[in-house]
This record gives sequence, structure tokens and C-alpha cells, in this order.
Amino acid sequence: MKKHGKMITMAKYLSILFRPYYMPIVGFIALFTVTYLSILPWIYKATVLGMVYAFTILFPRLCVFIYRKLNGWAPYQFRLREYRAIPYILFITSYMACLHIMNRVHLPHYMCGILVSALLIQTLCAIINVWWKISIHSAGAGGVIGALIAYSILFVFNPIWYLCLLILLAGAVGTARMLLRQHNLSQVVVGTILGVVCGFMGIILT
Repeated sequence: MKKHGKMITMAKYLSILFRPYYMPIVGFIALFTVTYLSILPWIYKATVLGMVYAFTILFPRLCVFIYRKLNGWAPYQFRLREYRAIPYILFITSYMACLHIMNRVHLPHYMCGILVSALLIQTLCAIINVWWKISIHSAGAGGVIGALIAYSILFVFNPIWYLCLLILLAGAVGTARMLLRQHNLSQVVVGTILGVVCGFMGIILT
């Protein structure tokens, strides 16, 4: 029982640490550290990261918090499929605003592709969630894998070690969601596949 309790605790930490709305900011940090974009001025990188953080984490989470307080809902209620529509809409709207600003200030397409991928994942998960509870944690982890593969093609580098690490992390996140009884295996697998496809297509086609 003690070992099981430790596993559940670790699963909770993994779920918190790898929440799907962290993926865009993680993608930009990776882009600014492991590619030639690391030579950009720090003020430029800080400005872009600040904007991404504000529109993909700060603003939508604040809106969700205010909405929950106004309706008197407990935090656990957003875990239920029938209560997820509004958070999805708030996050998608904020992501679209961020993408619009990026286009207006003429950021390179391969940067905007991260937001396009995230938008594709959020939108498809929101639609699927109407009928079936897909794992958006796994979709987010899969999105990072797909984006890495796409960037390895665009920037011509060998992603094998990063890819191995991300696949292990995606497996750990999916396992955590199942241990917490939030999703079953099919929901995790479908979420991961959807994320990989959207992550790849969002970068390549942008």
C-alpha cells in the first residue's frame, strides 16, 4: 500500500508538471536553446517568451479561475467531460489571440507553427471531448514529439536522443493519467497519436 501511495503521488506530480498548456512555452524555450536561434538577442527571446506565457498560461488560466469562482464550481469539476467546454473555448481564444499578434509582428512561420500545432490539438480535443474523453495531457506530450520531428527536418539535425527522452516522458505522463484513473489506455494512445500528427503538421504546413 505504501508503494502504491508513492506511485500515486508521483503520478500527481507528473500530471501537474506536464500540463498540456505548458507545451507551447516549452516548445519556444527548446527552440531558443537547441537550435541556431540561441544566438538571438536575449531581449528578443525574453519578449517572445513573455508573450507566449501570457497568452497560453497566464490569461486563460486567470479567465478559467474567474469563471469557476463566478459559477461556484470546485476545481475537480473541470476534470469531468461535461464541464470542459468552457476551459477549452477560453484557451483556444487566447491561443488565437497570441497567434494573431505573432502574425502582426511578423514572427517567422516556424515559430508561429508552435501555436498552430497547439491550436490544432486544443480544437480537435475539444470536438472529440463532446463524445469521448480523450487525454489532452497525452495529446500535449505527443505534440512536442511531433514538433521535434518537424523541426529536425526543417533545421536538419539528428533528434534521436531528444526523441527518446520525449517518448519516455510521454509514456510516463500517460501512465500517470491512468494511475490517477483519469483516462484509460485507449484515451491515452489516441491522445498521443493525435498530438504527434498535429504537432508535426502544424510546424511543417505553417
